[in-house]
Amino acid sequence: MSDCCYTLPDDLSWTVTAPGNRRAVLSHRPELMLVAFSFDKGAIGALHSHPHTQVSYVAKGVFEVTIEGVTTKLASGSSFIVAPNLIHGVVALQEGLLIDTFTPRRDEFLEGPG
Repeated sequence: MSDCCYTLPDDLSWTVTAPGNRRAVLSHRPELMLVAFSFDKGAIGALHSHPHTQVSYVAKGVFEVTIEGVTTKLASGSSFIVAPNLIHGVVALQEGLLIDTFTPRRDEFLEGPG
């Protein structure tokens, strides 16, 4: 599948999270949050866990997605779900964009970098 069409507002406030990675909160309520994560080619979304349920949509690019030690290659148009507290991370095999939802909202994303 080729890269999907997507648009993001020009005035997004991006936060650098790691070399080659940045995020922008698109919208949120206490029970739900929508976030864009942009990755340069080769950038790593380090292995981590959190108490939130996460659903991710690959809007652009190809990623190696690891969840609890199992790695899968996913391209534009694919999606994945991470249950609470599972260790997960990604590697961008191409420049890419993930659109993630979190429930409940990740309040730390509203507090600034990190």
